Amino acid sequence: MRTYRELFRAPQFRPLFATSAVQVAASTMSGLALGTLVYAATDSPLLAALSMFGSSLAQVIGATVLMSAADRLPPRAAMSGMALAFGLATAVLAVPGLPLPVVFAIILAEGVIAAVGGGVRYGLLNEVLPKDGYLLGRSVLNMCSGLMQIGGFALGGLLVATLSARGTLLAAAALYLTGAAVARFGLAHRPPRATGRPSVAETWRTNAVLWSSGPRRRVYLALWVPNGLIVGCESLFVPYSPGHAGLLFAFGALGMLAGDTVAGRFVAGHRRGRLATPLQLLLAAPYLLFAAYPALPVAFALTTLASVGFSASLLFQERLMALTPDGITGQALGLHSSGMLTMQGVAAALAGAVAQRTSPGTAMTVMAAASLAVSLALVAAERRAAGRTGEVLVEVRAAGVTRRSS
Repeated sequence: MRTYRELFRAPQFRPLFATSAVQVAASTMSGLALGTLVYAATDSPLLAALSMFGSSLAQVIGATVLMSAADRLPPRAAMSGMALAFGLATAVLAVPGLPLPVVFAIILAEGVIAAVGGGVRYGLLNEVLPKDGYLLGRSVLNMCSGLMQIGGFALGGLLVATLSARGTLLAAAALYLTGAAVARFGLAHRPPRATGRPSVAETWRTNAVLWSSGPRRRVYLALWVPNGLIVGCESLFVPYSPGHAGLLFAFGALGMLAGDTVAGRFVAGHRRGRLATPLQLLLAAPYLLFAAYPALPVAFALTTLASVGFSASLLFQERLMALTPDGITGQALGLHSSGMLTMQGVAAALAGAVAQRTSPGTAMTVMAAASLAVSLALVAAERRAAGRTGEVLVEVRAAGVTRRSS
């Protein structure tokens, strides 16, 4: 599968695409509105960052306790039910005078649900597309996410300015409910990908299998840590420039869209492996300049350039799928998604804490430097492993093929 026309002709891809688009738009609008609301009430960069990205911290609970459900729930029922739950939770967040502990309890509950949701969504994507279509399909979902973030942050910023943060939360809740309807009536019924009941024991067993492979561990770390640290930079956009945070987020989404378009559609297969690390370094390098508080046009350009590097995630995901048997792809992708989002929540908390003691621009530079250091350390670890073992033959037994990995 090499063209967008072939992709959108694949049965069930279009309703999955539409469901994802609506939910990303809702999440984007609600995050910006909630961050603005909490910052106005507390004047705290840390609490504002946690309100926008704190649900990601709870992803680790879903990944370690509930993730076996990603392959053991009917995808249509799971996706529509989770979207409905998000819609109701977002409507509750719009209630005036809601105490901050209740706000953060709801945010954490959303994170637990979202951990399983990522596994269900991307496992279904892997199921409805042929093997050679996953990278293109995931890149299109990422492109859709970028477009929806651009529109969501722009519309969210407009609604916050002209309506109110609480009114924006209600609009986001309506979008979530729309996504639930699209999933319920657009997706076909499919049985679960795996038999048996979801359980904590099964979640731990499969996670142990996934983590037992050295090459998979390094791919997971590359997917989680450098990316998450840069989202820590993004979590400070509101305190960095309260009046232009929506534009900073929109320019970042534009860069992510450009990177995913090129990586998913135009980069030849034999070049993908060599591009993953340079793209991760590009993701961090521009943020080193934010300590100098560049003028807004320069900040917009730097944010756009850096976000092109998010496309490295696509290339590492393709490597992860080559290393994972078919029967556990939903949990493998869910573990990637929840681990990445957990790291984003941790990084948002760290960035907010550093900003409290220094400044948002300085904290962004610190997080970028840490991201560069981790990326370079992972490259060194991969080279040491290759030096010890030479070229490793990775058997993908479920696919019936042998791939080479160095």
